[in-house]
Amino acid sequence: MITGTLEKYSRDEAKKLIEDSGGKVSGSVSKKTDYVVAGDDPGSKLDKARGLGVKVVGEKELEELLKG
Repeated sequence: MITGTLEKYSRDEAKKLIEDSGGKVSGSVSKKTDYVVAGDDPGSKLDKARGLGVKVVGEKELEELLKG
């Protein structure tokens, strides 16, 4: 799940990077969500993720995860 505005990537670019690395990107947050990538002005989805205990990462952490 991606929320907010990312600095380096458009949402489509970030989604492609995640999918190319074997991940799935959903449009909503649930208990089954592993990570939420949060950029600037993330909105209510970030609050929901935190409420569910979902790990929230930024762009740097996303890049580290994708490197393996």
